[in-house]
Amino acid sequence: MPVQRKFSRQRESIKRNLLERRDHPTADMVFADIRKEYPNVSLGTVYRNLSLFADLGEIRKLPSANGADHFDGNMVPHHHFVCSVCGEIQDLFLSDAVSRDVEREAADKISGTITDCSMTFSGICDNCSHEHMS
Repeated sequence: MPVQRKFSRQRESIKRNLLERRDHPTADMVFADIRKEYPNVSLGTVYRNLSLFADLGEIRKLPSANGADHFDGNMVPHHHFVCSVCGEIQDLFLSDAVSRDVEREAADKISGTITDCSMTFSGICDNCSHEHMS
């Protein structure tokens, strides 16, 4: 049964902001944008609503090495590449065959049921690679 939520313009603005982005923002980044429209909104309100959307499966919460959670409004199945230098997160779309093979192999090695699969690849993005070569 779906969770009943009272309508909130701030909540809808937070969700709309995330869905329009492709940069996997932190709550602080969304907060900075939302404050332009709602100057009295608190960071706690933004974070609680992002966490609520993640708990409801409407967005993804992506933990990061630097401690700040990042959020992804793109719910199409995909994976991520994270730069170990600057922390940039990029969407990574693998073929369905590759994803199914990985899930099938993982399912053979666990005692349980896999309900979702998200892989994170780490490395150095092009921008950081070029900066280190200079």
